[in-house]
Amino acid sequence: MDEARLRGLLDRVRSGEIDVNEALETLRHLPFEDLGFAKVDHHRSLRDGAPEVVYCPGKTPEQVREIVFRLVERSQNIIATRASPELFEEIKKVSPSATYHPSARMVVANPRPVAPKGMVAVLSAGTADLPVAEEAALTAETLGSAVTRVYDVGVAGIHRLFSKRDLLLSANAVVVVAGMEGALASVVGGLVNRPVIAVPTSVGYGASLGGLAALLTMLNSCVPWVSVVNIDNGFGAGYQAHMINRMCVDGPVGRPR
Repeated sequence: MDEARLRGLLDRVRSGEIDVNEALETLRHLPFEDLGFAKVDHHRSLRDGAPEVVYCPGKTPEQVREIVFRLVERSQNIIATRASPELFEEIKKVSPSATYHPSARMVVANPRPVAPKGMVAVLSAGTADLPVAEEAALTAETLGSAVTRVYDVGVAGIHRLFSKRDLLLSANAVVVVAGMEGALASVVGGLVNRPVIAVPTSVGYGASLGGLAALLTMLNSCVPWVSVVNIDNGFGAGYQAHMINRMCVDGPVGRPR
């Protein structure tokens, strides 16, 4: 339950539209619901501004379905990451309106339109980096940020990046997704005065070591406003970029009172 729904519930109690017992039943599973194999965090929207996200690998289809079912009963725009088409079919049993984004391997259950705010730019060095870049872009979009995609602008053809500098300066946060040697993040950082979130990917030939080479390059960037998430973690980068963008648009929100 997010803050808007909680305020609406309290207004209904105050107006006499529902009684205290009905309101209590609505709030029964705050702050979490214990399913035995998972403790579903229904309080997260109130604390953090967005519902709990379901990471699918390692869970059985039945576990994913049950967690999503409990979440969509009380929240909207539930994100399930690293989801297969088979898991999507399982989720549709409890959320028929769910949408699947194969390029990002992401399901959004109980989807509802959100008016986009601000701007996040998501860049990829190459086309092979698109699954991770799309995971970042769709995460930020689902949470409520406007997103601009700038794909295939790696350093081997750096003139492609330079043509987008004005667009990058219109963003409040920039996500840079790159494999191989991962140099793109430092180059972008040198072009813009915006927070840059670097995402190393496991794309590359043998010496890239499954993304470790890109990770080390990004961690050693001499640009101080470049931060780095883990290898292939598009979700984490998209979430961080959204939070930066939200603070730029709305100011600090969600702080404990």
